[in-house]
Amino acid sequence: MQPVLKPIITHDQIQSRIRELAADINRDYAGQPLIIVGVLKGVFIFLADLIRLLEMPVRVDFVRLRSYGASDTSSGKVEITKDLEIPISGEHVLIIEDIIDSGLTLRYLLNHLQQQQPKSLKICCLTDKPERRTLDVPIDYVGFHVPKGFLVGYGLDYAENYRQLPDICELEL
Repeated sequence: MQPVLKPIITHDQIQSRIRELAADINRDYAGQPLIIVGVLKGVFIFLADLIRLLEMPVRVDFVRLRSYGASDTSSGKVEITKDLEIPISGEHVLIIEDIIDSGLTLRYLLNHLQQQQPKSLKICCLTDKPERRTLDVPIDYVGFHVPKGFLVGYGLDYAENYRQLPDICELEL
């Protein structure tokens, strides 16, 4: 049986919301250097579109955490498989995430980065699933609140598939 893809957020809606997020970030960090920390792999498309709209000096680095593997649910264990290369001590840092689900992965990353004593540490996510949250995480910039289904497209994947889709779709297996 073939999976069914049900579009829930169009590419045009995503681009419009990214412009709004960038305007908020530009206002909040006006003239201040900012380190963007992208959480791989799913964030790469969102991050690329967002940073092209930022007006302050920006440096970009990436972390990679693993908690899903090839499944559609978290394993419950988080590990860093690629850490930052740019020092963040005393710097304004904005974490960019593609999706926040249970909060487990993001809470782990926040604790890890806070140990490095950044001047400020905020979070921007494209999609937020608050109904699935098991750990509280402070999200400063949210693109879309989304339903419970498993999402793919615009960088989001299922077993490394569907990232290239221009829309965000619910995957029905």
